[in-house]
Amino acid sequence: MKNSKLRKAVVTGLALTLLLSVVSGCSGSKAKDNEQKVLRIGMLYGGPDDSYIRQQYTDAYELTHPNVEIEIVPAIDQSMYRYNNGSEPIQQPDNLESMKKIMTGSNPVDVVVADTGTLKQLIQENMLKELDPLMQEDKFDTSDYVPTVIEGLKDLGEGKLYALAPTFNSSALFFNKKIFQDAGVEPPHDGMTWDEVFSLARRVSKGEGKNRIYGFSFNNYMGSDPYWDMQNYTSALQLRYFDDKAEKMTVNTPQWEKVWSTISKLSIDKILPDGNQLMQEQQGAMAESYNPISQDLFLSGRTAMTISFNSYVNELTDANNNASKIKNFKAVDWDVVTLPTHPEKPGIGGSIYLNNAFAINASAPNADSAWDFVKFQNSEDWAKIKSRSSYEMVARKSYIKPKDGKDYNIQAFYSLKPVPPASTSDDKLFVQKQGLYSVTQFGQKYFKEVVDNKKTPAEALKEYEQKGNEMLQAIKNNPKTMFQEDGTPYVPQDNGGKK
Repeated sequence: MKNSKLRKAVVTGLALTLLLSVVSGCSGSKAKDNEQKVLRIGMLYGGPDDSYIRQQYTDAYELTHPNVEIEIVPAIDQSMYRYNNGSEPIQQPDNLESMKKIMTGSNPVDVVVADTGTLKQLIQENMLKELDPLMQEDKFDTSDYVPTVIEGLKDLGEGKLYALAPTFNSSALFFNKKIFQDAGVEPPHDGMTWDEVFSLARRVSKGEGKNRIYGFSFNNYMGSDPYWDMQNYTSALQLRYFDDKAEKMTVNTPQWEKVWSTISKLSIDKILPDGNQLMQEQQGAMAESYNPISQDLFLSGRTAMTISFNSYVNELTDANNNASKIKNFKAVDWDVVTLPTHPEKPGIGGSIYLNNAFAINASAPNADSAWDFVKFQNSEDWAKIKSRSSYEMVARKSYIKPKDGKDYNIQAFYSLKPVPPASTSDDKLFVQKQGLYSVTQFGQKYFKEVVDNKKTPAEALKEYEQKGNEMLQAIKNNPKTMFQEDGTPYVPQDNGGKK
């Protein structure tokens, strides 16, 4: 019996050793010494409970690196929002300055996990370590990475890599095959322009009232608004509402007029859905009977094409698998193609979001361990594990496959080049001058007048320019200026009052 127990213990020990050796192979790093170390990971947002972050990023690393203890350090503590009683307005923290604070001082973080906007600003201020030399030394291979992910990261550093992202989110154009078949129209394909997609949308739009099928929607939500939705259309063109100093409006231009003419015409002709009308219809329908997919334009068959994230595949799959349980619902036969592009920006239009890219603080006390951690998160073995996620796509192409054995054009999510990062100065402007949000929002009033046939796009944009310049002048006079719904300026008091 003693021999049996001994054999069992030996076998168990060998199995655990093999398991740990496989998992630890994710880092692909050289053997480390046994000196106990504390690795500090800086996140943009966080709170007292960091269990989700640990499960996602650090638990496996600590398991395979017993000499490393990881501390999660949030730049902005989200508890301030939870426990604010509303008696005083919360001053929105500056993302960049908050991150810089935990990267400097006597106990700086080693690793930085942030969005591309924050990372770009940190790179410009020389606060991140370049990764190219480290990758060359360790022969860290990125040839299997999705080109758009790597190119998007390189764009942040003007051709150099300062961060690696193990996962990403992306958008594509979903289409309903049956709607196109019934209309006798060829469905969309990869590489189409916006005008080509809008032309298809016109050909498949039909019906009136509750039976109306819209040819295209910028998203799958019933309450969508074309004014805000058209940012998907303008992002690659990088059109601005005002100059980089927020002192002068830049909307009264031929390019903006073309955009407003195109989108307003689609709204007037009911090629795009009217969110307000649809919500009114739904209120009446829901009073009669509840349908779990009634708020979804695409699943409910109200639009032939829509833009959505890769995670929308899960919703479509789940709804189709439960079609027999949903009243008045038939499974949707769908596929995806690349997002439309503009002729003046060929091949550019990918909506790729790298929300959690990993970088190394240029002042990291434990730079070697920080690089080992970044490699671990971006390794091939770790990509294999992460590929099981239902909501994110892994950056390594070999492990990007359709979910649950489905057959759809998954390459559509990462074939286009990403839209170049916006000006980093804008983020700071909106923090310092929060009234700028009202300046952009106020354009909705003038756009609606175009849709209601009260003004031409040229007339509306000219008036928007004049009103916007007045608002910008008020902000220039006092950066704390805010605006009421009618555009009247006011300066909030410490007690939240107005004057």
